Amino acid sequence: MIKDHPIFLESIRFIRSNLIKNNFNYLEKKVLERLIHTSGDFNIQNLLEFSEGACEKAIKSLKEGAPILTDTDMAAAAIKSMAKNTSGNSVISAKEWFNDKDLLGLTKTAYGIEKGWIELSSNNLGVKSPIIVIGSSPTALINLLEILKNSKHIPSLIIGMPVGFIGVRQSKEKLLNSNYPRIVVNSTRGGAAMAAAAVNALLRETI
Repeated sequence: MIKDHPIFLESIRFIRSNLIKNNFNYLEKKVLERLIHTSGDFNIQNLLEFSEGACEKAIKSLKEGAPILTDTDMAAAAIKSMAKNTSGNSVISAKEWFNDKDLLGLTKTAYGIEKGWIELSSNNLGVKSPIIVIGSSPTALINLLEILKNSKHIPSLIIGMPVGFIGVRQSKEKLLNSNYPRIVVNSTRGGAAMAAAAVNALLRETI
């Protein structure tokens, strides 16, 4: 059972009362509210994009026990408590697959996400396919999209919210031009906290 702090509830009421009219559905609005609460920025409403049915598919997968793979320890830490108090999903950082072996010309995070996806997807087929959370590394997102071209499976959801300037917009555009279930914050904005907030909003809806 999740007991929200009164200040959090007051913040959500404030956010709802100040949102401009939009076409987001119930679940999408829940994600939007958490992202605005985390970022303190109402302009997120104009940057947030969902593929059709992304939230519904993700919640179904979470209820079935889909693991959550993150690009950073920070994102994983921000999700673990909510996962424990809701549907009990495992939350694993790409760091679990870091080692001193040949990185195949990839950044460590891109390598970790690739190896993590291969291992977790082979053990969790169908509706339990992993949810991938990218809040920091555009290279991890770009490499993930490349390896998915030859994968028999697709993630239940990709959170595409890397932050920064080099390669960030390109990675998000690549995701937006795909057919994978996704939630994306356009522009250079994003970060581990925002990516985790999106997942936490969905986890709250599993109970």
